[in-house]
Amino acid sequence: MLSRIKAGWKTFAGNHPTLAQFLIFFLVSNGVTVLQMILMPVFRNIFGMTSLVDTNFQIWHVGSNLDGTPYYIFNYGAGALSAGGGGGLAYFLAVEITMGIAQVINFFLQRNVTFKANNSAAKAALWYVIAYIIITIGAAALQGLYKAPVYHLFMNGLNLGGGGETIADVITMLINSAISFWVFFPIFKVIFKNNEK
Repeated sequence: MLSRIKAGWKTFAGNHPTLAQFLIFFLVSNGVTVLQMILMPVFRNIFGMTSLVDTNFQIWHVGSNLDGTPYYIFNYGAGALSAGGGGGLAYFLAVEITMGIAQVINFFLQRNVTFKANNSAAKAALWYVIAYIIITIGAAALQGLYKAPVYHLFMNGLNLGGGGETIADVITMLINSAISFWVFFPIFKVIFKNNEK
């Protein structure tokens, strides 16, 4: 039975290579997203026990929110989220370390499994890092639109407190992952090449 599934997949992939790549990309991306959802609360709790929570990390001011407060690309105000703060440098580090680990794993899985690339790994890695930085900045800018309302809804609006904070973590991670998912596939098609095909 397994051999028939493999043969069927091989035929399908041969007839529809881009769709097959997209399906594998989808599976790998979802696996990496699950890893992020596991790692994010772990790192947030680890850094949450440090004074980094009270270290303000608000950079790249680019205008104002609807309520007139400053809009920052990276907006992690000092103080715990549960106390009305932005999580500070602790939250920023938890997000970025989680994303960094996920992206390293994603790079190798997508390159070797999804696209079976044999072009220069160093050149592909360079372009991947450039794309990751641009996407991270773009996603951070968009996060300013939905992060505060999501946390407010689950922590205060629904009175879920710490549980609401965890739910909001998962939702913001899923939104961030969805943004990355739709942007990275076309980028991977360009940077991961199999020169034997």
